Amino acid sequence: MSPSRREVLRAGLGATAGAALGAALPAEAAAVPTTTSSFAPSAPIVPASFAPSHRQSVARWCFSSTPLDDLCREAKRIGLHAIDLLSEDEWAVPARHGLACAIANGPGPILDGWNAVANHDRLVAESERLLPKIAAAGIPQMIVFSGNRRGLSDGEGITNCVKGLRRILPLAERLGVTITMELLNSKVDHRDYQADRTPFGVAIAEALGSARFKLLYDIYHMQIMEGDVVRTIETYHRYIGHYHTAGVPGRHELDTTQELFYPRIAKAIADTGFSGYVAHEFMPTTTGFATLQDAQRIFAGA
Repeated sequence: MSPSRREVLRAGLGATAGAALGAALPAEAAAVPTTTSSFAPSAPIVPASFAPSHRQSVARWCFSSTPLDDLCREAKRIGLHAIDLLSEDEWAVPARHGLACAIANGPGPILDGWNAVANHDRLVAESERLLPKIAAAGIPQMIVFSGNRRGLSDGEGITNCVKGLRRILPLAERLGVTITMELLNSKVDHRDYQADRTPFGVAIAEALGSARFKLLYDIYHMQIMEGDVVRTIETYHRYIGHYHTAGVPGRHELDTTQELFYPRIAKAIADTGFSGYVAHEFMPTTTGFATLQDAQRIFAGA
């Protein structure tokens, strides 16, 4: 069994959004038919074709049993452009295969992040060490985490994240590296994680006011926490610098066994003009790379 992402990573306030914290995102109730008769659509339910401007990646940890060189070869063959979430000793590997590292592992673990002032000196020191190396390696982004709540209110968490991240943003801006905070669910996979809803991350982004701070919108995690994925992407896309995919429930393939309709989500991202990376971060239930190829085709508009 492959290790969990948490195990792998352990090794290694804006007014608009602030007002939205603690409230559900806008939702429209769909009418539920009362009939029990069978339903047979007259035509396949597919979105209109689209030509994406984004690039595609795959999360290293999901294929941790595959040597990185082999994963790069398969990713290249499939039509992906990058590998996600690599540590310092791995950064040079994708380039040997004509790929990029889309986002580098950052300065700390998921649990102990920027929402605790006590962590700031350590996180800043490690960020100041990593950022020049990340820039020199040609990697566009470094991942960061809010950390667990541990009793903090959202307002306190946002204020503390802003205070700490302001200390490293000038360096990131000079180097051209984007600091990217991931939104994770606190219901299933990361109990007590604070940046568990889009408005929380947007509030930090608005307060920082820098093009070098963005959100990693993880579709799997945010479907669990808030749903309304397409509308959220349409509303907040200017704050999003990176996407992760996986099926819900189970965090497996983007197929018909899960509840999200990924062709429509892919089109929504493409329609925003997004030019960054969409990375596949699902745990495959089969051997080989056929389902990764299927995911690539969805986001290529095929």
